[in-house]
Amino acid sequence: MSDSLDLGTPPQPVASAQPYRVLARKYRPQTFGALIGQDAMVQTLGNAIKRDRIAHAFLLTGVRGVGKTSTARLIAKALNCIGPDEQGGPTIDPCGTCEPCRAIAEGRHIDVIEMDAASHTGIDDVREIIEASRYAAVSARYKIYIIDEVHMLSKAAFNGLLKTLEEPPAHVKFLFATTEVNKVPVTVLSRCQRFDLRRIPAQLLAEHFGRVVEAEGAQADDEALALIARAAEGSARDGLSILDQAIAHADLEGGGVRAEAVREMLGLSDRNAVRDLLALVLAADAPGALAALRRQYDLGVDPLGVMRALLEAVHGVTQVKVGAPDDAAQPAEERAAYREWAGKLSFPALHRLWQLFLKGHEEVGRAALPIETAEMAILRAIHASTLPDPGELARRLAAGDVPVAAAPSAPAAPVAPPAPEDLAPKEFAGVLSLLDERGKLDLLVRLRRGASLVRYTPPEIVFSGTRPLSTDTLTELAAVLREATGTPWKLAMADLPGAPTMYEAEQDLVQARHDAARAHPIVAAAFDAFPGAELIDPKPAQRSIT
Repeated sequence: MSDSLDLGTPPQPVASAQPYRVLARKYRPQTFGALIGQDAMVQTLGNAIKRDRIAHAFLLTGVRGVGKTSTARLIAKALNCIGPDEQGGPTIDPCGTCEPCRAIAEGRHIDVIEMDAASHTGIDDVREIIEASRYAAVSARYKIYIIDEVHMLSKAAFNGLLKTLEEPPAHVKFLFATTEVNKVPVTVLSRCQRFDLRRIPAQLLAEHFGRVVEAEGAQADDEALALIARAAEGSARDGLSILDQAIAHADLEGGGVRAEAVREMLGLSDRNAVRDLLALVLAADAPGALAALRRQYDLGVDPLGVMRALLEAVHGVTQVKVGAPDDAAQPAEERAAYREWAGKLSFPALHRLWQLFLKGHEEVGRAALPIETAEMAILRAIHASTLPDPGELARRLAAGDVPVAAAPSAPAAPVAPPAPEDLAPKEFAGVLSLLDERGKLDLLVRLRRGASLVRYTPPEIVFSGTRPLSTDTLTELAAVLREATGTPWKLAMADLPGAPTMYEAEQDLVQARHDAARAHPIVAAAFDAFPGAELIDPKPAQRSIT
């Protein structure tokens, strides 16, 4: 009996599967025609090649993922392409089949040298380029140096490159790419032909992603592609990376990439939920708005994303109000809601909402308690939405139609003794007039520009804590009023919104006059004829203190 153990047939080596290439690499543009969103640059390069006016150095700048490095490689192909018959010259439409084209596309051409300045920052690296540039190309028409993130070169490296960059050998071309062109020395910029690659519009990105999905044999609905395009913020590479993740996240049973799944994957707030939240804010429904915000938070939506979505919604309403064209990627129900709000909300109200949500976004971004900070920002917006329009309030205050104390009740405070009716000013404007008469001009200026009034009931004045006044200002004012009326005055700050300052009210009146004048056909025609003209008030606004 044999003691040996039969292990069976040894495993046979299997052919290694082709490694997966992410979409951002697989669909990198190989021709200028496939380079989306950069038509102006392509036209300029095409004309330069046709007319044999090819610069010796190019600088490509733009945000990440718009095609800077891809464009540099395409330029290298265009300059070194020899055509299928090996008789061609530089062309804006490289064949992609000749040996130089294929070698450049595969990153193995000996005369096309790519260098990452992030890892080769020193003068020694640049010296190697300078020394090698003296020798002719081995097999290509031009020896081309592609330096990515060129702004990361050291000062010594930039200085060492200047002379060669200004007067390079005829067979050498430099192609620089950077996301931070402001860090590139002016001496280098002046020696290069600069191309600013634009952010790719969301609509073009969505169409491009649709073609990629089709080529991959996958499925995706239009709204999902639009969401990915918006999230990409103009970057094709970022968008393809998100699309790659979305396809992997999609239902394998044939459901494809759906908008709901993309929102969940990216932590985006549902647009319907955002519209519902904005409607609750505009309706001053604080409990409902907080509950809606919490629902989004419980679903995993980042509070910062909610604030950003609210900003986008307010911006969308404002765009509709000014008559901007519709966004093709926008759902019909969203356009209808924006039109309805645009008809109801004034420009001052929209600008106020924008500022409130923008401040909320900034606060949430740096807060230790993001959701609580978002709730406070929502409440602040709700409270502000219940206040009267600043321009209308200023006009009514100037006309004396309403008392200044149009605010929620302040915390209970001891009642001050009544002031003599013939000595106490009837309105806060009379207090400012009193200061003017007594020569208290410094105090007058501080109050006109900084005093936001909550309640004026002589001998008591309550100012809004949102525009706090200094203790010295309150002390000085109390002393002047006591001296003028013979009665102690109680001056307090309350954590309540107040009316616009007198200065703001007067500025609103001036702006209202300007707006009315600019609406006149003759004035509008004058501005069209003279774009740089300014409207000057023929009668400067007087101080509203009497």
